[in-house]
Formats: sequence, structure tokens, C-alpha cells
Amino acid sequence: MLATRMRMTWLGEVVSGWGLYAWGRNNYSQLGDGTTTQRNSPTKIGSSTWKVIAGGGGYSLGIHSDDKLYAWGYNGQGQLGDGTTANKNTPTPIGSCTWKAIAAGGQHTLGIRGDDLLFAWGDNLYGQLGDGTTADRNSPTQIGACTWKAIAASGQYHSLGIRADGILFAWGYNNVGQLGDGTTADKNSPTQIGACTWKAIAAGSDHSLGIRADGYLFAWGYNGQGQLGDGTTANKNTPTPIGSCTWKAIAAARRLGTSVSHSLGIRSDNYLFAWGYNGQGQLGDGTTANKNTPTPIGSCTWKAIAAGGQHSLGIRSDESLLTWGYNLYGQLGDGTTADKNTPTPIGSCTWASIAGGGYHSLGLK
Repeated sequence: MLATRMRMTWLGEVVSGWGLYAWGRNNYSQLGDGTTTQRNSPTKIGSSTWKVIAGGGGYSLGIHSDDKLYAWGYNGQGQLGDGTTANKNTPTPIGSCTWKAIAAGGQHTLGIRGDDLLFAWGDNLYGQLGDGTTADRNSPTQIGACTWKAIAASGQYHSLGIRADGILFAWGYNNVGQLGDGTTADKNSPTQIGACTWKAIAAGSDHSLGIRADGYLFAWGYNGQGQLGDGTTANKNTPTPIGSCTWKAIAAARRLGTSVSHSLGIRSDNYLFAWGYNGQGQLGDGTTANKNTPTPIGSCTWKAIAAGGQHSLGIRSDESLLTWGYNLYGQLGDGTTADKNTPTPIGSCTWASIAGGGYHSLGLK
């Protein structure tokens, strides 16, 4: 998620960027604090300021206030992009280019550079990098010559992108129709999905969500726990309309190695909805029962959402942070390791941006 606010100093100077915090599992140093110690409350990472963050399956990414890219955590498939496969326990600079958007998948990474060109790196077993091969890359690799405006990387093996003209593309693993092209054949380069224009996308483990340019919600791919939200548990291999409401934000859980997943959405009136798998309370409706249609969560209004592996995060309209779902590794940040099945306030601070990794969380404030 891109943090777009600016803040004023007491001298009137406009400052872009916020302090970085991380919490949850840290076995690969994905928190970036120089240790492998689990943290169950938000922990400040360094003194730099940041604009954009993303959490993957055991690793993390951030765009610094100077628009330079950094990465840290697990690097077995080159997903950090530093030219090695060695893990890093603090934010490590990746080249000298400037960047404007990043997406962290299970073990692969996508980025939109400052010139709007698309790059990808990391695991490429099913063509999820989009470079026409299935070879892993340990440094950012340019994907075609088009310019792009949005990207999403799944917790498994597929990727989504919205080109600068608003057209949707998908590539990678497609065993359950998660690319949305009407087939179940893998694609190792970006493949156009229909002729509509889109404004937001999210990639779950094996399912995809999109908000069309007119604000309507669509979903496709695996639906075993109702994560598409169409009232069924049947897979869909093309974008399928979900209800008749309009939406402003979406998030899809991305747990590496499993199709168990859930979805979140903020409707145009700023109310929060959730659907799909709910075994650890990650929907936030006070139960652990799956839901196959968007289910309202409380009566508050919201401005941002993020989904981890089996946990959820949200910034309410008052800019307070709340989390819910699976908490074995402290990824909710409430100082405990107990699961929560309703949104739980995390401290009294205000927040600018959030991101969910596999079993860890990131935030800017």
C-alpha cells in the first residue's frame, strides 16, 4: 500500500515519510531489526523514514523516503533482489534506481520503477515473474517495455498487473483459474484479461480480486472456502461480479503453501467487509465460521486494510490500527500470542500504512 499523506513540521516544511515498525515472526529476520527474535508488539526499525512497505512469505520490502528500494529477510530464491540468495537481517539497499510501487509474494517480488517500467525477481517456478522463462532471478529483471500503474503478487505462484492504460494482465500458475483468462494453463508472460479497465487488484494464495474502473468488485480462481464472495464454493476462471455495490479497497490473504485464504474489502461508504476462510477469526466477525459472501464487520468506517497469511489488519477512519486473526507469532501486535476474532486496537497511535506478511506485519507511523 502506498502512503500518500504528507505531514508538516513545526517550521512548516513538508516531510514525506514515516517511521517503520514491524512485529510477528522473525525466524528469517523479516522484521529487519538485526535479530531473529519474535516480537509481539510493534517494534521500531531503524531511524529512517519510509513511503511504501510490503510483506512477503518470510521477507519484507520498503521504499525509502528518497524513493530507493530496500529488502530484508529470507532470500533463498533471490526475492530480495540484491544479486545473492543470502538472507539479510536489516533493510538492504537494492540497486540505485528509484521506485514507486512494490509487491511481495510468497517467494517472488514485483516492482514498478520510477519510470513506470515493470520489474520482477525471485522464485519463477511457474512463470510468475513474467519474463517468458521459469528461471529464478536474484536481481530486478525488466518485464517487457510497457508502463504500469498497479501490481499484486500472490502468496503462491501468480501475479497481476494493471497497465498504465488500465488494462488488466495476469501471469504465472493457473491451476484453478487464478489468472482469469478462462483457462487453467500457466502463463510465463503477462497475458491480457479481457478489455475492461481496472483500478485496484489483490492476489491471494490461489485467488484474485479486482475493482473495475466503475468501482464494481470481481473475483476469480480458487473458492474452496468462499474467498471469492459469490455465494458459492465453486472455482471461477474468469472475473466474476460480486454483488452490486461499489468498492474502494481490497486485500487478499497470501499464505505460502496452502489454498486456505480470505478476502477483505472496504465498500465505497467506508464500511469493512470480509469473506472466505475464518478458522482463526481472520474475518473479524466474532466467529470462526467461513463466509462465502462479503460479511459486514462492525459499524466503524475504515481507510486501509491488509491481509497476511491468516491474519488481518486495518486502519480505521480515525487512523487507529486494529488487527485480528491468527496470532501464534505475535503478528497481531497486541502483546500476546492469542488469536482474536474481532478487530483489536493496537495502542493509541495513529498510522499511515500497513502491510501483512506470511506471519509478520509492518506499519508506518
